[in-house]
Amino acid sequence: MAADARRALTGTSGRPGPARAGDGGAPPGRGPDGAWSALHAGPAAGAAPAGEAAVPHTRDTAWSPPAAPSGDTDETAARPAPESVVLADTAAQHDVRRPLIAHGCWYPSVDPSGRHVAVICDRTGVPQLWTGPVDGDEVRLLDAEPDPVTEVSWSPDGRWIAYTTAPGGGELTRVLCVRPDGTGRRLLAGGEPGTSAHLGCWTHDGSALAVTVREPGPADPDRAGLAAGTAPAGPPVPVHPGDWAHRDGHAVLLGGAPLTVPVGPQSGRAGTHPGRPLGTRTLTAYLVDPDGASAPVLLVSEPGAASLRVCALSRSGRFALVRRGPRGGREALVVRRTDRAVTCAVRAADGDPWIGGFSPDERTLWLRSDSGREFAALLEVSLGPRGEWRGQRVAAARDDCDLELLVLHHDARSALLAWNVRGVSDLEVTALPPAGSADRATHRAGGATTQAAGGATSLATEGATAEPDASLTGPALPHEVITRMAPGSDPDSPVLALSGSRRRPGVWWLPHGLPLRTPWSSRDEDAIPGGPGGHPPVRPFPLRPVARDGLRLGGWYYRAPGRSAHEPAPCVLHLHGGPEEQERPVLQTLYHELLGRGLDIFAPDVRGSSGYGRSFVDADLGTGRFAAIEDVADCAAHAILAGLADPGRLAVMGRSYGGYLTMASLVWHPELFRTGVAVCGMSDLLTFFAGTEPWIAESAVHKYGHPERDRDLLRALSPMSRIDELRVPVLAVHGEHDTNVPVGESQQFVRAARERGLEAELLLLRQEGHDFRRADNRRLFRRTAADWMQRHLLGQEAIHWAP
Repeated sequence: MAADARRALTGTSGRPGPARAGDGGAPPGRGPDGAWSALHAGPAAGAAPAGEAAVPHTRDTAWSPPAAPSGDTDETAARPAPESVVLADTAAQHDVRRPLIAHGCWYPSVDPSGRHVAVICDRTGVPQLWTGPVDGDEVRLLDAEPDPVTEVSWSPDGRWIAYTTAPGGGELTRVLCVRPDGTGRRLLAGGEPGTSAHLGCWTHDGSALAVTVREPGPADPDRAGLAAGTAPAGPPVPVHPGDWAHRDGHAVLLGGAPLTVPVGPQSGRAGTHPGRPLGTRTLTAYLVDPDGASAPVLLVSEPGAASLRVCALSRSGRFALVRRGPRGGREALVVRRTDRAVTCAVRAADGDPWIGGFSPDERTLWLRSDSGREFAALLEVSLGPRGEWRGQRVAAARDDCDLELLVLHHDARSALLAWNVRGVSDLEVTALPPAGSADRATHRAGGATTQAAGGATSLATEGATAEPDASLTGPALPHEVITRMAPGSDPDSPVLALSGSRRRPGVWWLPHGLPLRTPWSSRDEDAIPGGPGGHPPVRPFPLRPVARDGLRLGGWYYRAPGRSAHEPAPCVLHLHGGPEEQERPVLQTLYHELLGRGLDIFAPDVRGSSGYGRSFVDADLGTGRFAAIEDVADCAAHAILAGLADPGRLAVMGRSYGGYLTMASLVWHPELFRTGVAVCGMSDLLTFFAGTEPWIAESAVHKYGHPERDRDLLRALSPMSRIDELRVPVLAVHGEHDTNVPVGESQQFVRAARERGLEAELLLLRQEGHDFRRADNRRLFRRTAADWMQRHLLGQEAIHWAP
């Protein structure tokens, strides 16, 4: 078992009902199959012994949250489980006032019949919950509240649609559900002050939904890790001191000796970093009955966790697939529900949190993983009768690209695979053989050999500028990038959310491989609103710069309309966030605005980006971040030497980590850029760690360093430490409710620039967090940024047309 799995996954942070027999009983230990018990050695009260019976979720008794025990002063005492709260219905007809013509639709979830889809759509100017038929144009707004919706999931029995909202546009979210007709809306989790909640999976019968609640935990990090009692005996689990470097080898500690973490073979790697809690929060997952007839059921809990999501439940309900851990250290855990023991731990790939599921007989776990690999693949993990790891092998893989999205059909006998082929998506519909079957088919797709489970169909994307192999079969998808997949009732008729460089995000239905746009998604001709000076969206072309140390980078270049191919142009380098995000050829209204002002855009992937393998992602860890800052200058030089960019009219811009990299580039390369726009960026990594959410800090340690042990490195990497080198005007943009990167990070950079006599402005967007979701704010942001670039790169003042 991996070392991360041996950390306490406890039940002490929340008791959904009366005290259970065994709570606070014997200390944890090993069960007969060698698995660590997460809470105690015996099964939970009312549960059959492990391996003997299913664990159903029943609705036979009404319940009310219990009162807190009197005199309970223990800091690790139980906290109340989520309580369902009925809300007023807010459904509306589809003919909303002043709908956006060029709207986007994304994150589809299909009903059991396969004929209706619940989606997120911003046709009112705010991402909200809508539903409509796959082949009709009558849509319905199910929740007219102004809080942006971020995730959607239709229950397997069709009775409920669960969704996540971000009140006030901030980072704390809550989980709600509503009937498909817009009635019965209720709050399931995340409604208490200071808490946050996000979606997990449904039970197979639709009777309960898994939700993860982030709640305050013990104030003392040392006690947080011991919430379940004494740590189990066995191989030592080291305290994580902000180590990084090679995930599959020694963890190199700054100022210390290499550290080896002994783990079992099922982890698929030689070491793992469990992580010392940096904050005072606990993540706890429950099964919640949306009808409110049964008490929430505790699934798993972890103090100081960076992430925790229940991705799948086995058919009988005996096992849960849990994704946990910080970025760069994600793990897939099989948790046996009868005693909440972790029976299997396998490395999971970063990216999409929905990582896999169980076979119908519960003897196979299908997993998106990069265990022992450079690129993520489909992994077949064999499980024993008690959920224990029995072995694993690669079921589908490509030599040079990641498996980016994995969705199992409801019967778990087929799957949808989306491959990231140099930034462009390639879809496979594949059959999954029974457990232990050796039936494998090999075929060519996207220029790489694919080991596919069963038979597979591959669909290419239209305009795939990454030059896919001519052997691809099937019709072309109308967009370059698949952002989400939802299986329909028929395995051959999935629903996809697609996004492309010249079209708004939309939802498409693929009956037997024929892509059909849902009538309520924006039409292609509505991709960009018309008006004076309008121009069609620009399709980018790929560039592959080479860094000064020989590392090959990537990215996409957008040429402003009407410009000669050999004319050096004013150019904006736009840097994505993450750092593990990847630049993709999708429609960016910000890019469209800048291109319309006569500015070219180069959007590079510097080291640390995803899509190029794990070694590339890890190339910026620790002191490697200095090289990532140099990559920005090398990308600018590449565009200049290629005759694309004018060296005297360069600007840099980015959001989140890209905002940090923007500020860093301005002070490390003060003569290269004429201006910069930093959006939600970190200006001082030490103040960032002090002010960010604890779970963000837990993940950020892996990338940047520990705020106590690595203070000198963090200080050296901080733009504020070199603020005297700043020479050019700067615009900072921030959401007022951003708690991922607090607004003070922008404020102190702008203040310091002004104190040095430089032009510096801060645009603070109301009712927004780390992501800008409201149409009016997005419009204000892109116009303000484009005005700034136009003035400082072209020496022109902007003239606005009506929206």
